[in-house]
Amino acid sequence: MPTVINREDIAQYIGFQAEPTQWHTITQTQINQFADCTLDHQFIHVDEEKAKATPFGCTIAHGFLSLSMLSHFAEDFSVIIDGFYMGLNAGFDKVRFLQPVTVNSRVRAHAKILSIEEKKPGQFRLSTEVTVEIEACDTPALVAQWISVQMVK
Repeated sequence: MPTVINREDIAQYIGFQAEPTQWHTITQTQINQFADCTLDHQFIHVDEEKAKATPFGCTIAHGFLSLSMLSHFAEDFSVIIDGFYMGLNAGFDKVRFLQPVTVNSRVRAHAKILSIEEKKPGQFRLSTEVTVEIEACDTPALVAQWISVQMVK
């Protein structure tokens, strides 16, 4: 559930760390559907037999699949400014893929607000550091600095 804040309280939310999201299991079906969508059918993602011979011992999710999960996880970790009516993805300042996500792994996101700036009246730019954790793994799948824009009435 997003955290709703008042404009007057924005400064208090710089550095705010949201609760971790719910766990999500990355299935072979999801990996295959992502491969079909992106036309990236590299064997390490979709060929379960060939992937057994790799150092991972199984298929792995595309790095971009892990990154695309941020849209899903944002439903839980977002900070929303009161009066919000529309949000836009403005990209990333930094993305690092640190650990492959093997099939059937569970992942979740941790998010920390780095900045919130009003660029124009009613238009706020948020920078959020997001870490995607893999259950029972010391190294995260990825760390990203995600930029979004919120339109506020």
